[in-house]
Amino acid sequence: MKDEAGMPSPSNPLKDATGLGAFINEPVLELRRAPVRASLTAALEELDGRLPLRVPVLVGGERGADAGFESTDPAVPERVVAQAGRATESHVAEAVAAAGRGAREWGARSAIERAVVLVRAAAALRGRRLELAALMVRECAKPWPEADADVCEAIDFLEYYAREALLLEHGPALLQVPGERNTMGYVPRGVVAVISPWNFPLAIPTGMVAAGLATGNAVVLKPAEQSPGCALALVEALHGVGLPPEALSLLPGFGEVGAALVRDPGVHTIAFTGSGAVGLDIVRAAAETPDGQGHVKRVVAEMGGKNCVIVDSDADLDEVVPALVDSAFGFAGQKCSAASRVLVHEAVHDELLERLTGAVEVLAVGPAERFGTDVPPVIDREAVERVAGYVEGAGRSGRVAIRGQVPDGGWYCPPTVACDLEPDAPVLSEEVFGPLLTVERASGVDAACGAIERLPFALTGGLFSRSPATVARVAARLPLGNLYVNRGITGAMVGRQPFGGNRRSGIGAKAGGPDYLLQFTETRVMTENTMRHGLVVE
Repeated sequence: MKDEAGMPSPSNPLKDATGLGAFINEPVLELRRAPVRASLTAALEELDGRLPLRVPVLVGGERGADAGFESTDPAVPERVVAQAGRATESHVAEAVAAAGRGAREWGARSAIERAVVLVRAAAALRGRRLELAALMVRECAKPWPEADADVCEAIDFLEYYAREALLLEHGPALLQVPGERNTMGYVPRGVVAVISPWNFPLAIPTGMVAAGLATGNAVVLKPAEQSPGCALALVEALHGVGLPPEALSLLPGFGEVGAALVRDPGVHTIAFTGSGAVGLDIVRAAAETPDGQGHVKRVVAEMGGKNCVIVDSDADLDEVVPALVDSAFGFAGQKCSAASRVLVHEAVHDELLERLTGAVEVLAVGPAERFGTDVPPVIDREAVERVAGYVEGAGRSGRVAIRGQVPDGGWYCPPTVACDLEPDAPVLSEEVFGPLLTVERASGVDAACGAIERLPFALTGGLFSRSPATVARVAARLPLGNLYVNRGITGAMVGRQPFGGNRRSGIGAKAGGPDYLLQFTETRVMTENTMRHGLVVE
């Protein structure tokens, strides 16, 4: 094959093996089209006819109990979406042992063989796209645009990491000198424990599982107890396209299952997404190296944030207001990247607050299945109570500028904007994870940066400014993992905006980026003396 200049072009091993070329993001559905909406509605009706789903404990391909707890629809809590088996600590030990065996078989396969399985799994998810979006609408109250994007991101992770694994197989180039050959390669670490959240119930577990599998590890998946049905769909897709059963086990259950996975000496890498408190507990537990454990566990953790947006005096408020509303209230603010705190230059503070409260006042609050819903219910009663506590605290410390209306039934939280808060108000420094946005007056951009620097979190953030000098100064100063300029601060795309935080927001490389897979590997270097006296021919 030749390029446009007539020169031989390098072969693409993934394209040779699968017929696919360079990675591109999966396009989202166009929901403004009536036939698309009708197809999604039909998929939801078909899913409703099969509820509740049965989610078994799956260890090494063997199906266990499929009853023990339930996931329910946050909009209609009496609707049971899935009945799941409740894994125990004995299941953990069995699954890790099975993964040890699976890692030897799966890890012996070439990167191309593993990539083919991941690409086929992506195709399987693509084939169930409407059904999976409907499942997220029901199990996690994820509105249609968010649910469809979640499926697309899951597909992206499988496709992207399949390609990235091929780049690792041959290792990087090292300095060579006469009489010596130096090589560096990457090998799987062994068993990966994946502990995933409910807010991206397909995309995030898929990303962590795909990274472990792409690099030749076996995986034990413990999904959030609120979303076992979505986790089962991922496992079914991978098992259905040729992944050895022992290379991926599913342990639906509660916190004690994740804790047992973290402690098990057979686990080599722990991939976690969730709260800071749980993440730090995992880091502490993983640091223990009991007798008989011949390795130190590696932790890859994304632990949330307190995401701030700076609005300078020259910002275009026509861009700022919709970006803030979408970033703060989309999916009811239940994203680790969601906007939570706005620091506004005093010159435009009052105008922005007036326009922002007006926009929030007309947000559509309702069930996720309704096209046009802006703010769906939060995940459960505990979330309602947590957010309400922060709103009450904000009212005592300052002023609630707007609090929206909610329908009866379901776990709804009114979209809320608070302002005039005392500097030590907990809502200004703690992660709320709900539809509550605070607005503060700042004397300038530097003062706003100082407030952000004092926070323990450093995940995402935003800046609205028309000054290139200001953009450069803020980007150089803030410790954030992802800074978004003159746009919303959610919606990172695989391969385009590698995602992950600094400080207490995370440990490890960015998901969906070129160095993420390295965390699931060990590096081995070999130096060979090539000045040999004779050669044995075998």
